[in-house]
Amino acid sequence: MTTLVPVLRSEWTKLRSLRSTVACFAVVVLAMIGLAVFMGARWAHQSGAIASSFDATDVSLSGVYIAELVVGTLGVLVIASEYGTGLIRATFAAVPRRRRVLVAKASVVTAGVVVVGELASFASFTLCQALLEHKQAGLSLADPGALRAVAGSGLYLGAVTLLGFGLGSAIRNTAGALSTFFGVMFVPTALVDLLPTSWRNVLINYMPANAGSQIFTVDRVHGALGPWQGLGVFCCYAAVALLLGMGLVSVRDT
Repeated sequence: MTTLVPVLRSEWTKLRSLRSTVACFAVVVLAMIGLAVFMGARWAHQSGAIASSFDATDVSLSGVYIAELVVGTLGVLVIASEYGTGLIRATFAAVPRRRRVLVAKASVVTAGVVVVGELASFASFTLCQALLEHKQAGLSLADPGALRAVAGSGLYLGAVTLLGFGLGSAIRNTAGALSTFFGVMFVPTALVDLLPTSWRNVLINYMPANAGSQIFTVDRVHGALGPWQGLGVFCCYAAVALLLGMGLVSVRDT
């Protein structure tokens, strides 16, 4: 395979034929839409009026916090499972340019997650807002920040997938890569909380989960990064992991 296109086709065939891929995508859709419907129904049927500070967009996108764990795991499995089973040897035999293989794998799985994430995000928002209309609290995509938050959810999930993939390609062990992924996502925030308040208030904004979540948040905390700035910071974490995997794949044996 001398060009990237045949490798992309090969990796797409692999990805869509794996049961784990179908299961992960199904969980993402069910979690996002299911939680959006549940939260919308919960607020729509509560007694009394909904407070003016209610963030209808955030409620409809609650499932993103579950979906990010699923797609990060998928990103790890796409590459680490091949190392675990030894099938990566056959892949590299067919495509000796190892970095091309990683680029193809990363592109295919990320594109798949972005498409599924966008569809689930728009469906979640639409269904949840329809339920909230019962309380006159529903929004439309034309409301300030709504379209950016909904569309940004899918982009964020794609970036999380790249982070998981990068860690999987660098560590090459499923358990180790998954542990590292969860550590990178959540441990830095906990550690920064232990710092003096003046340091904590600055550094907390640059922690992976905090920075990335700004893209699908409408009512942001004072002093937090802007939506696209936050997503950019998170993408830097994903890029470092991916570049590490790219650098190591050419100098290590399979």
